[in-house]
Amino acid sequence: LPSPAAAIFNQVRRGMTMRKVISMNKSWTFTGPDGLPHLVDVPHTWNNLDGQDGGNDYWRGTCAYKKTFPKPDFGAEERVYLEFRGVSASAKVELNGALVGTHDGGYSTFRWDVTDLLKAENALTVHADNSRNDRVYPQKADFTFYGGIYRDVNLIIVSKYHFDMDHFGGPGIKVTAKPTENYTCSEIVVETWRNCDTGQVHIAILDAEGKEAGSADMPSVKLSLPNVRLWNGVKDPYLYTATATLTVNGETVDQISTRFGIRDFFVDSSEGFFLNGRSYPLHGVSRHQDWKGIGNAITKEHHDTDMALIQEIGANTIRLAHYQHDQYFYDLCDECGMVVWAEIPYISEHMPNGRDNTISQAKELVIQNYNHPCIVVWGVSNEITISTKDKKDMLDNHRVLNDLYHELDPTRLTTLACYAMCGPFNKSAHITDVVSWNLYLGWYVPGLFLNDFWIDFFHKCYPNRPLGYSEYGCEAMPNLHSSKPRRGDHTEEYQCIYNEYMLRCFEHRPFLWATHVWNMFDFAADARNQGGEPGMNHKGLVTFDRKTKKDSFYIYKAWWSEEPFVHICGRRYVDRPEAVTTVKVYSNQKKVALYANGKLIEEKTGNKVFIFRVPLEGDVELRAVSGQLTDLCAVRRVFTPNPAYKLQGKSSNSANWV
Repeated sequence: LPSPAAAIFNQVRRGMTMRKVISMNKSWTFTGPDGLPHLVDVPHTWNNLDGQDGGNDYWRGTCAYKKTFPKPDFGAEERVYLEFRGVSASAKVELNGALVGTHDGGYSTFRWDVTDLLKAENALTVHADNSRNDRVYPQKADFTFYGGIYRDVNLIIVSKYHFDMDHFGGPGIKVTAKPTENYTCSEIVVETWRNCDTGQVHIAILDAEGKEAGSADMPSVKLSLPNVRLWNGVKDPYLYTATATLTVNGETVDQISTRFGIRDFFVDSSEGFFLNGRSYPLHGVSRHQDWKGIGNAITKEHHDTDMALIQEIGANTIRLAHYQHDQYFYDLCDECGMVVWAEIPYISEHMPNGRDNTISQAKELVIQNYNHPCIVVWGVSNEITISTKDKKDMLDNHRVLNDLYHELDPTRLTTLACYAMCGPFNKSAHITDVVSWNLYLGWYVPGLFLNDFWIDFFHKCYPNRPLGYSEYGCEAMPNLHSSKPRRGDHTEEYQCIYNEYMLRCFEHRPFLWATHVWNMFDFAADARNQGGEPGMNHKGLVTFDRKTKKDSFYIYKAWWSEEPFVHICGRRYVDRPEAVTTVKVYSNQKKVALYANGKLIEEKTGNKVFIFRVPLEGDVELRAVSGQLTDLCAVRRVFTPNPAYKLQGKSSNSANWV
């Protein structure tokens, strides 16, 4: 017979536990900006359209969601919790006319015990509020602050004796796993909390196959495991499961579980990031969670698509900007071996009245996500010096948060992302354990070489301070093209030049602890108006709808991925006015041959970027070949430049969101 812990493991894999979870996502009556009732399901946001169309005029305020439901079936010895996975940005919840509670912070889980408020028929009202104020972050930033109930809502029926559900939305179980004996064994500390002093707690550790690897009968325990398998990044993201079973008077009343990984890491200011004692250079992307026409009210399928695209380019780290992301995506990062930077939306402008909110959001971030092995750094803030006036209070707020992170989690590092105009000597850049900069040298200002200069200057001034690049990028529209690309033209071709340069720059500087391109996907920033499409930031390697991989996507794939491929750039640049055109091919193969209308132009030996000169006359079919790999596209000679390839009109200043 399987052990009780193994049975729990199988239940977890099938999405079942002793606790009964009832989805509350269906059939809400939403009263929004138009004042009229609409039947909606959650996840839902009211800014999925006006928050993406430009003008910085998307509706921000309080909207109401109402739902009626019958009293769930539960026993006299059970309690019922109401759980929200994300309501932006503040929530006021009422049940049957009584106030259940309020919550400030649009990106984290919160829940309340509502047992005593339930009736035979129940009326639930949620007031979601994303209005402007001076106390709840974020209030100023280069992205849209969608309002709504945009993640799942559940009723959870649990025994009156249960593991904790009331502490900052946490899971009630905490696992700290550390490799020992030259990475062959592990010391695992499991801690649990419950709402009662009675009963016994059984803790078990299960491997990925559900076999028990260790156990103990106590609420908190330190276990030693031999012959362990490490969580080793993208190569082998092995996960264990810790289960806790609560028994009262001989009856099992509650069970919880969490996955975890066994790994350690450190950062060396001269050699970069190390995972499990070995050099593990971190190269990856930043991610915003929203999608075109959907906003932040996305599903698991959207998360899966995002992760598949990130995996395709060979990234091994993700900066989850600029807020707490869905638990499902942290789970995906655990499963796929992505090293994660997790942060709170303490961003752009310090608000003296917002200190308590930074503290509560930081507590929720750590307590809800402590068990994820993917996370290695907690982010304190992002570009906080952009428009901060009270610098003394801002610095003190940073020190408080930095100390809080270390108090809640001594096993991880702290970091922050500095604004370009925040110089190397700024005090805010020297509070956290490591630091990164958001720099767009070669995009907002001329001179790609300035990246080399800046990195080397900081490293010379502070050789013992680990430095990274938290943002770098360049805007590109798939419909804009040029044979003579230049900074500011928003063409795919300039984005390629920019990213080629940055990858070479980083390759020559292995001391950088991490680099995160901004951004993996285009995202909504309603105050922007660039590239001919207002309301958007177009620095993504993939378009907002996830349908088009820009050419720059493939330079990263060539640099990072081991999946063999060949890609011809400029396939959307069909009409070319020159007699001889430049054709660029990206590949992670050593040799690439290019054919034009079946005739070999040249075979080249190279490194990731292969450039060919091709005579144009009429329609030309291009075919790139490397072994069994091929890629095709078609171009043609024209005698008048296609005006659709050039940005029309005068674009606004690229920093106009500030």
